[in-house]
Amino acid sequence: MNGAGCWITKRHGSDGIGEMTIHLLRMAVGIDDVEHLRRFQKSRMQTSEDGRLHIFTRNTPRRAAELLDGGSVYLIIRGYVRVRQRILGIERRTDNEGRGFCAIELDPTHVPTVLQARRPQQGWRYLESSDAPIDRPVASAADDDMPAALMAELRDLGLL
Repeated sequence: MNGAGCWITKRHGSDGIGEMTIHLLRMAVGIDDVEHLRRFQKSRMQTSEDGRLHIFTRNTPRRAAELLDGGSVYLIIRGYVRVRQRILGIERRTDNEGRGFCAIELDPTHVPTVLQARRPQQGWRYLESSDAPIDRPVASAADDDMPAALMAELRDLGLL
């Protein structure tokens, strides 16, 4: 237990991706684009008690050790995986009414990914490293202004 009465499963500090790494895939509901996500998360961090960024879920991932071995949360925004954020820690917490929930701490750095089309889903899903979209080269990060469908078509044609 830490000072806030939360049990910390593990806190990962390395930037390397380990052999057993797995990721989470999650919808960014109500988010229009990556810039909107940045503003939303910055506001959330400013109002949090500890200044850290968390996402919350009812259930604790059973594969927490693999997530903490260099895993990320890949976010689906408007039908495409567009960005990922490193998972820094997983904590089991209890609310004021005694109900348990899980807080997953994220690195506030957004890493743009090559667009990958995804259908809507509820909650989160595990994502194997082999199925995760690759990080987008820094030079192409300005492509955020281009419509997602056009970018996907150009990529399919080998032009991006």
